[in-house]
Amino acid sequence: MKRILLIVLCITGLSASAQTTLTLKDAVSYALQNKADAKKAKLQVENSEYKIQEVRSRALPQISANGNLTHNAIIQTTVIDGAAFNAPGTVIQAAFGQKWISTAGISLNQTIFDQSVFTGLKAARSTREFYQINDQLTEEQVIERVANNYYSVYVQQERLTLLDSNYVNTTKVRDIVQGQFDNGLAKKIDLDRIVVRMSNIDTERQQIKNQIALQENALKFYMGMPIETQIVLPKEEFEVSPVALTQEPNIENRTEYLLLKKQEELLVYNKKAVQAGYYPTLSLSAGYNYIGQGPQFPWFAKPEKGVYWSDFSAIALNLNVPIFTGFGTRAKVRQADVEIRSLQEDIKDTKLSLDLDYRNAITQINNNLVTIENQKENMRLAAEILSNTNNNYLQGLASLTDLLDAQNASLEAENNYTRAVLNYKIAEISLIKSKGELKSLIK
Repeated sequence: MKRILLIVLCITGLSASAQTTLTLKDAVSYALQNKADAKKAKLQVENSEYKIQEVRSRALPQISANGNLTHNAIIQTTVIDGAAFNAPGTVIQAAFGQKWISTAGISLNQTIFDQSVFTGLKAARSTREFYQINDQLTEEQVIERVANNYYSVYVQQERLTLLDSNYVNTTKVRDIVQGQFDNGLAKKIDLDRIVVRMSNIDTERQQIKNQIALQENALKFYMGMPIETQIVLPKEEFEVSPVALTQEPNIENRTEYLLLKKQEELLVYNKKAVQAGYYPTLSLSAGYNYIGQGPQFPWFAKPEKGVYWSDFSAIALNLNVPIFTGFGTRAKVRQADVEIRSLQEDIKDTKLSLDLDYRNAITQINNNLVTIENQKENMRLAAEILSNTNNNYLQGLASLTDLLDAQNASLEAENNYTRAVLNYKIAEISLIKSKGELKSLIK
């Protein structure tokens, strides 16, 4: 039933009056399908395919059509020595060309050898893998944010439940004191203290309700869920079951590390692309054109009007050998090498950071387990003290101050236990993340 509700929510959305029972698995699955970060990461993967096609196009033939229409309003004249026309000692001034010239043709260019193109093709494939890894990292970040906020909502709800229970118990005490006061067995100050106590509890309840609303809105935002959707978190999601502390994870399998290594690979390709400036390039070009010339507008005109059309074609093999570039290429290669060495330092630092995360998560898990057991026992003792103090108060063997102190101690013990559970759950998420197993939350 919960699965059906989630599907309906994804397609149509729910009205403000409806409620959705939301497990952590459902929350994470919904976020991966709807959160903008996750969607954008997938779009980058899709876009990487187009980048590969763009680079591949440089190795394919480039064909284009061209056309031109020119009107020579004033034709340039050329001065020629008359000796060339058996008229020594004279100068001939002649105009070459026609008033109207129109050309149309098609050209082809094909790269035969260009080291930068070959390097670009290899880099493009690595770019695709880079965005695929980045997509995985984004999903893990979404899962972590959703999980942490999910547990934070629960803690606030538990605090509200405890305050509600405490408010009900304090109301019962107030009714007893009210009866005693009406019968002259209690002082006005005792009744006032109870009323003040209830007012303080009610004020704290309102503050917690506001925090719950804010925390739920944050959770929905990180999920990409409409803010007006009403959600219910099942209690069984927060049971403490110690995770198995297996062997140390392989840091080199972590997504963060893999992403940096793939980035290093791309920088190596970038360096090779710059070094391609040292290599010669060879290309083939060919063209076929049709030209019309005459004293009149040439389109659709015939030779009778002095317009003549003819075709011409050329095929060329182009070789470019770089000899000296003013050391510009060398400077670019060295810059690319510095970027690689800088990233390698980041990789070393990241390995240390990831190992630190794992060690800290293990420590936090162990400490929080001890804290939970201590707080559980403390909560049991506080509840027992409150029960005994309440009985003693009803029998006149304990003061109102003792009863209020016992209530405060019991509430504080329960809140401490709830916070300990939250700290454990957050540490559990950190440990799962440090082992690279965040996606296990949706299996």
